Amino acid sequence: MRILLVEDDGLLGDAVQAGLRQAGFAVEWVRDGATAELAASTEPFAAVVLDLGLPGRSGLEVLRELRRRGNRIPVLILTARDAVDDRIQGLDAGADDYAVKPFDLGELAARLRALTRRAAGLASPTLTLGNLVLDPAGRTVTADGVPVLLSAREFALLHALMRQAGKVLSRSQLEEHLYEWGQEVESNTVEVFIHHLRRKIGADHIRTIRGVGYLMAANQQT
Repeated sequence: MRILLVEDDGLLGDAVQAGLRQAGFAVEWVRDGATAELAASTEPFAAVVLDLGLPGRSGLEVLRELRRRGNRIPVLILTARDAVDDRIQGLDAGADDYAVKPFDLGELAARLRALTRRAAGLASPTLTLGNLVLDPAGRTVTADGVPVLLSAREFALLHALMRQAGKVLSRSQLEEHLYEWGQEVESNTVEVFIHHLRRKIGADHIRTIRGVGYLMAANQQT
């Protein structure tokens, strides 16, 4: 999943970006409010981690403008402002969660998984489709109870397909789950990963919809 990190502190931003990448997220990091607002309005992100004390335009202003425009992207405020009034103001402005610095990176990753899970209408922390079970927190996949070894990008691709089972995802949509801005993507990257996944989990799980994209059926037989 691609996350937008909005943090003006260089050391902290670098640490959060590295930690979330290690947890399996693709992270785009921006350092000011204007760039954050533009990015969240024009690029597909699963969630935003938003600092409040930003140069130029505050995080609260960014959040209010996104909500005013009807943008429903999940937003987690991450700030040093720990007063109750600050929390109330942030949540009332449209934030979905509020965390105070200093924080644990593992907890931050768990909060983001919960936010994106709720946004997708998923109650369980694991995804089950037919004989497949995917655990986003543990980054594991089993087929008929047997562990399936996947690379980081194979896992990200399967996660995207299972989270949106029943929907056809285009190649460009799937690439958004695999790469951050500016990363060079080879023309056949998704096809290669789909081939690898079919070999590891079974060819019948992922259907090719010619000229459109790829689909995992929502109701698969076990």
